[in-house]
Amino acid sequence: MSEPITAIDSHAHVFKRGLKLAPSVRYAPDYDATPEDYIKLLDANGISSAVLIQPSFLGTDNSYMLDARKTYPSRFQCVAVVDPGISADELEALDAAGVVGVRLNLIGQPDPQLASPAWHRHLAHLAALDWHVEIQAEGRRWPDLLSPLLDAGVNVVADHFGKPDPKAGVNDPGFRRILEAGRTGHLYLKLSGPYRNGPDGDAIARTAIPLLRAHLGLDHFVWGSDWPNTGFEGKEPYAAMLANLATWLPEPADRQVVLVDTPRKLFRFNAA
Repeated sequence: MSEPITAIDSHAHVFKRGLKLAPSVRYAPDYDATPEDYIKLLDANGISSAVLIQPSFLGTDNSYMLDARKTYPSRFQCVAVVDPGISADELEALDAAGVVGVRLNLIGQPDPQLASPAWHRHLAHLAALDWHVEIQAEGRRWPDLLSPLLDAGVNVVADHFGKPDPKAGVNDPGFRRILEAGRTGHLYLKLSGPYRNGPDGDAIARTAIPLLRAHLGLDHFVWGSDWPNTGFEGKEPYAAMLANLATWLPEPADRQVVLVDTPRKLFRFNAA
């Protein structure tokens, strides 16, 4: 019988030096972030479970992440990076291995051709598996991305507050499109990585959360540590990142929804 879920960290990466890198990487860490290192942090902070996100610098070779999930099946679920031409059989194998969604890290990349036949087929496969599509993209890009994804019947998870323009903050038109899409019930948002939204990222987060709550609903928030904070290593200790959530949502009942209830359902921990 698995241990009870006390809290879920919905965004973390594991890797080690020497793994094969994807072509044309923007950034590759020169240190190890092993599952064992991460589990020590989880245990020290009273967090039972986590969602491992495939690092973009490892491309579509999800094997290290999947090995971590195989070793610790009661602790982890996974979000993979895959080619849109992947077969239904391959996706089903990933599903059986603990993958519950795919990630598109579009920073420095063009928008995917979501209207193409290949993407239509791919999204239909994802919807059939009840997977979500997680996206890291600048706020300005959300108006073009959201409609075809939501029309395909998949849940969409926006990383890092949707990455609004640091200067525009919550007035970024892309962020406003995120608010508008909240009415669909199929858009979720990660309260994670405020430092990725410029020097005023904390202020943007505090301003954004009431608006997001009004439009998406508290039950469409999840929290992520973004460990090990690639590109921003040492920015904040793990405990401080968790403390951010208590500042943003001071009511324990609200944090229960964000740390347990919503991610348990969205990332299928009940089935794990």
